[in-house]
Amino acid sequence: MSSHTETSAPSTIGSDVVGMRENTSPVFGQRMLQHFDFDPSCRNLNHGSFGASPREIRKKLCWFQDLAEARPDQFIRYEAPDILNESREAVAKLLNAPTDTVVLVPNATVGVNTVLRNIDWNDDEKDEILYFSTIYGACGNTIDYLVDSSHSRISAREVRLTYPLEDEEVIAALKDAIEASTKSGKRARLCLFDTISSLPSVRLPFEQITKICRETGILSLIDGAQGVGMIDIDLKGLDPDFFVSNCHKWLFVPRSCAVLYVPERNQAMIKSSLPTSHGYIPKSGKRFNPLPKHNGSNFVNNFQFVGTLDTSAYLCVKDTIEWRHRVLGGEAKIIEYIQTLAREGGKKTASILGTWVLDNKSNSMSKCATTNVALPLGPEDSIRASGWMMETMMSDYKTFIPLFRHNDRLWARISAQVYLDIQDFEWAGHILLELCDRVKRGEDRNV
Repeated sequence: MSSHTETSAPSTIGSDVVGMRENTSPVFGQRMLQHFDFDPSCRNLNHGSFGASPREIRKKLCWFQDLAEARPDQFIRYEAPDILNESREAVAKLLNAPTDTVVLVPNATVGVNTVLRNIDWNDDEKDEILYFSTIYGACGNTIDYLVDSSHSRISAREVRLTYPLEDEEVIAALKDAIEASTKSGKRARLCLFDTISSLPSVRLPFEQITKICRETGILSLIDGAQGVGMIDIDLKGLDPDFFVSNCHKWLFVPRSCAVLYVPERNQAMIKSSLPTSHGYIPKSGKRFNPLPKHNGSNFVNNFQFVGTLDTSAYLCVKDTIEWRHRVLGGEAKIIEYIQTLAREGGKKTASILGTWVLDNKSNSMSKCATTNVALPLGPEDSIRASGWMMETMMSDYKTFIPLFRHNDRLWARISAQVYLDIQDFEWAGHILLELCDRVKRGEDRNV
């Protein structure tokens, strides 16, 4: 098949933004905006919610879509499966995992649902799902649905986290929950936990949590929605039971695309994709599969074609990883820049607001590309004002910063990315300060 004509990579000119050495770094910061299609009147300080994809990769996305329109049967039946395998191979290599342990799904929520809905829960009403109080809302709702619809077969136990906490305190809270589950006559069957939680956006000690699960015979399901492209992930070393991570966020793959990892030892548990499609093997025997290209792995076949959906984004994974290497210098440089910018940018924003960044003494919570900055508002103001502030950010300042309450205080979550620099965090500090002053003047009450 003919290949898409790639645009030439821009010349790399050094940058000293946030202390990055001029002779070793690509041009990170606002000049990197040339590769994206953001409205020039807006600032994207919320990469963590929906991600963004470079123009060059989005052109490749459209190219795949055009091929599907030009010759649907030839492309969808015979060509796309091979390109999909190349994408799986590329992301598997990035995550240090065997290719046939990874498949692609629309997003992390679908991945979490796929695992939870495939588990054979026991009939003795002892199975319990452990999760942390900072769980992503959709995943929390999935657990609630399973509990509500299980007719008492499944229960759930929350591990309460109130930050700041050291990693040891998080682990201690998990161990207490496991012990409490046993004492109550339950069986901790599975633990669902994040790499980087959403709100507040902090790094959990997911490596240690995975180890505790393995030692106690609990299935580990890692929600790495904020994961690949933001932090280093080594699945061979980590060895979780299940792992899912969005590719359309920090990795720059177009929406919507996520990687679902299931080691070979657990693949028999995942009997069906979500929704069930041609790859499912019923107990009565295989039905006719109209798609001609199959893999040797039943697990991979299950996810190769899940109904007629636009999966063009899946086909862009390999090209996106190559683009990150060619244009941005590779994963190590990207991660170093965005994590450094989040740390230094958070300090800058907090200094303007006269507040602080949410972190612990060891700084382990902030080893990621997001920062959480306290707002200078009292509890009464923050309860009333957050919705108005977020809407006003869009209408008056042409930006969006998620605001959330934690530990009786209102916080702002700001994302660092290669197209941002320290000036963006300074600007964010000033508009947040102005919004807080407007709240104190009662403007939010006049709506």
